[in-house]
Amino acid sequence: MVVTFANLMRDLKAGKINPLYFLEGEEPYYIDIVSDYIAENILKEEEKAFNLQIFYGKDTTLETIISASRRFPMMSPYQVIIVKEAQQLGSLDGLDQYISNPLKSTVLVFCYKYKKLDKRHKITRLINECSVVLDSDKLKEDRLPEWINSYITGKGYHIEPKAQWMLVDYLGNDLSKLTNEIEKLLLMMPQGEKTVSGTLVAGNIGMSKDFNTFELTKALSCRDILKANRIIGYFEKNQKNNPSLYVVSTLFYYFSKVLLYHGAPDKSREALASGMGINPYFISEYQQAAKVFSFAKTREVIGLLREYDVKIKGMDSSATGTELMKELVYKILH
Repeated sequence: MVVTFANLMRDLKAGKINPLYFLEGEEPYYIDIVSDYIAENILKEEEKAFNLQIFYGKDTTLETIISASRRFPMMSPYQVIIVKEAQQLGSLDGLDQYISNPLKSTVLVFCYKYKKLDKRHKITRLINECSVVLDSDKLKEDRLPEWINSYITGKGYHIEPKAQWMLVDYLGNDLSKLTNEIEKLLLMMPQGEKTVSGTLVAGNIGMSKDFNTFELTKALSCRDILKANRIIGYFEKNQKNNPSLYVVSTLFYYFSKVLLYHGAPDKSREALASGMGINPYFISEYQQAAKVFSFAKTREVIGLLREYDVKIKGMDSSATGTELMKELVYKILH
């Protein structure tokens, strides 16, 4: 049975325990939260010494895990077995007999990170039928600001919309990295201050306040040729933190939103924010961009971004990524 993270955590906290959990997907953040919660909360502290076992896929075999799962707990209603890095076990075909009739006193958790089982295989169908399955997918970029806002609000703080996008811009969609950096920022907050600002973010996570993709899109929306080229020049000197493919991806996202703005029948602030899937804070920037880039020009830019995405990946061009970025920005602005 495939469940959402929220429902899975709700059931665990309510004491609804299943004999088998399969946590899979490209986003390890939720997999770690669930497995850590099970390891820390199913058993009492004094029960863990004899009834909590943690295996690692590269250091064990499926046969060993199944054998351990068939044992009864010692002086406890449950034993907990967690298999970390389960994707390194190889085939799980030998698991079918156990999961068809699992031991009710064993809580067996597979942490299958960075990938998913092939849905065409019989064992995958059986796992979906007989266990609690969490599909932990990477969040899309346009959902990250909302996720950041929710996380920080849950901590009793607020965050400026610009600061949200700066975090996304610099850290990407690695939720574990995002949470680590957010926790550091909250520790650095001045006493009595409750809002995470763009200035705080820029000063503490190693990014430039003036030279990032957020400022690049802003410069493009105003056709500020000098600033746009300065930012590209900065990216050239700091390629590790500003890879060309990521910059192109960010620009593609941005101009796709400009295209949505042009096509929106209702240009009210609320309707645009809802239809474009963005924070109302950014509407004015897209309004400005739409004045500079007509519907036809925006479509042309999106075509250029697709073309240069291929070139930066090494197809149809021998130029370096930074050379191609300079060329791309020139064509966008002229």
